[in-house]
Amino acid sequence: MLSVHNLSCQRGDKPLFEGVSFRLQAAQALHIEGENGVGKTSLLRIICGLSAPDAGQVHWQDQPTSEAGEAFRSNLLYLGHHLALKEDLSAFENLQTDAAVAGRSLSQVQVLKALALMGLRGREHLPVRVMSQGQKRRTALARLCVSQAALWVLDEPFVALDAQALDLLRGLLAKHVAEGGMLLFTSHQKIDLAHAQGQVLAVQSYRLKAAA
Repeated sequence: MLSVHNLSCQRGDKPLFEGVSFRLQAAQALHIEGENGVGKTSLLRIICGLSAPDAGQVHWQDQPTSEAGEAFRSNLLYLGHHLALKEDLSAFENLQTDAAVAGRSLSQVQVLKALALMGLRGREHLPVRVMSQGQKRRTALARLCVSQAALWVLDEPFVALDAQALDLLRGLLAKHVAEGGMLLFTSHQKIDLAHAQGQVLAVQSYRLKAAA
């Protein structure tokens, strides 16, 4: 379980948000909504331990994430605005490198299957630098296909995707939640998550508001 307790954040002298609290349990999805500039990305980065809050705490399994350490990090997959792809490596090499950094090994078959699922068949060995923005995003999202993390934290994952890729991503997210995973994401659009059998999974929402 992920729990957020009275988080507050400011940028310079400007307060962004305050008093943010919610819980996310297994088999649940939470959509963070809010106007531009209220700090949605800052909130996700704080939850992932990439930034420090001005007040409040984030707990993983009833333990502060600062103390949970590897138990939290090994269960976390974060995809932000920056796709964190190495431009000189291919999509194939990027996925293998990500896994190696995380201390996991991926077979060639696993990597090719993930990239094919995201519509990159035939482009697996192209340098990322020559790909379109949509193809780069598909490469980053292919990490979801091979992830073993329980908690997925995604910042605007549906940006720069065509209709086919949107459907693929919806299916991946729904499958993750249906299998007991946790999903926390921002998006400017309402998202219905449905798996192949057409079951619609309820997505809770939390509206982030600017500090008074």
